[in-house]
Amino acid sequence: MNPNNKDLPGSISRRTFIKTSAFAGTAMLLSGSPLFKKSHASTEKQRIAIVGMGSRSRMYQDAVQIEYKDHCELVGLCDVNLGRLKLAQQRSLKNTGKIVPIFDANDFDGMIAQTKPDRIVVTTVDGYHHQYIVRAMKLGCDVITEKPMTVDSEKCQAIIDAQQSTGKKCTVTFNYRYSPPRTQVKDLLMTGIIGDVLSVDFHWMLNTFHGADYFRRWHSQKKLSGGLMVHKATHHFDLVNWWLSAIPVSVFATGKREFYTPEMAKRLGLNSHHERCHTCPEKDKCGFVLSLADDESLKALYLDNEQYDGYYRDRCVFRPDIDIEDTMNVLVTYDNNVTLCYSVNAFNSWEGYYIVFNGTKGRLEHRIEEKIYISGTDTIQGGIKDGGTFTRVIPLRGSAVDYEPWSGKGGHGGGDKVLLDDLFLPEKLHDNYMRAADYRAGAYSILTGIAANRCFVTGQPVRIDELVHDLKYPDYPDMPSRTAPLPMP
Repeated sequence: MNPNNKDLPGSISRRTFIKTSAFAGTAMLLSGSPLFKKSHASTEKQRIAIVGMGSRSRMYQDAVQIEYKDHCELVGLCDVNLGRLKLAQQRSLKNTGKIVPIFDANDFDGMIAQTKPDRIVVTTVDGYHHQYIVRAMKLGCDVITEKPMTVDSEKCQAIIDAQQSTGKKCTVTFNYRYSPPRTQVKDLLMTGIIGDVLSVDFHWMLNTFHGADYFRRWHSQKKLSGGLMVHKATHHFDLVNWWLSAIPVSVFATGKREFYTPEMAKRLGLNSHHERCHTCPEKDKCGFVLSLADDESLKALYLDNEQYDGYYRDRCVFRPDIDIEDTMNVLVTYDNNVTLCYSVNAFNSWEGYYIVFNGTKGRLEHRIEEKIYISGTDTIQGGIKDGGTFTRVIPLRGSAVDYEPWSGKGGHGGGDKVLLDDLFLPEKLHDNYMRAADYRAGAYSILTGIAANRCFVTGQPVRIDELVHDLKYPDYPDMPSRTAPLPMP
């Protein structure tokens, strides 16, 4: 099986790919040269290949080639888009002065055969994660995959089956677990400071910059992203699973698209929705316009490479063919009887979340406000505003205590750097919080969203054990006893 992205228009054939790029051909020949083989034989570095060369891949490419170059070697790059592959190859030259071989997605097997990677990093469109995860494990590679691990229960089951049949490792990169203020919340809950958690209220806001961006891109098609219930909320559901050291049992949800619609375009003063921002006749009066030509990074990654796959990065957020929701509410019951009330809205005035844990000894309140972010630009993903973090514990009786937030720098509230250390440093430090996540945690995080998507259609609650089978319990830290005596308040 050679996975390829048939739902994104214009995927190039291997013959066209090689014919079109002399640069690519040189690189592929280099991968089989005696010098290349000698280098491989003389090093014990982890051999890493990346499939999917969109904006998110850059974090991993730079990490492997710069920060962790003493421990890792980037040996292959794979994508459906020749232009983005060339960009990644140029980035490699800038990082290391060396050419890394590039491969069309149809030659994924060939990349593994030629470059012999130890691990594959999967940063493709979400709906194709499972193809590369499953195939890589069957060809003997461990996998690092961006969240969400995949987008529906059938694809999730395929990953579960492949892992169990091959024994290979699949790591899911939940960088929010590693973010210092979120780790601090886990630390407080582990101490038992609010006793047994009985219920959780969790509300996530996406603003009209970042939130709107999901409706421009491939994310606006549920078959490719699973909708925001999977693509975005996988972060949030994983945090709750990990914070509680528990797994979801049943889900009930409602969802709708009411803001990003053709009707809303007219209410906002536009004559109509349009195909894309780049050619929009009303872009001068639209507050949601995204100019690819005016951003150097977006232009290089997407506008200049439309010729290869026909992908438009700047589609109208009000067009009628969008099939994901912008307003969602979810109720979840966990195996320890905790209940979660969760919401996400994609058109808010600020970005971030507010979460409350209600326990037998008190209440923990936690809030983070994030900076404006648009994927592919120089903005920081998940960057926290100065003074934007708030953590408070309120006992059942007595005064509230505010905690100085643990802090870090960089993407996802400082979580990216800690995550990358865990992925690519050869010696692992003991982690009391057990933040590393494998396919089991990856599955349970998406299954809540997958169940919610089913609820949107049927109007009926969904049990998680109806969606997949043979899924083992993830590794989580121990939490305080839920049966021990409690002090009288």
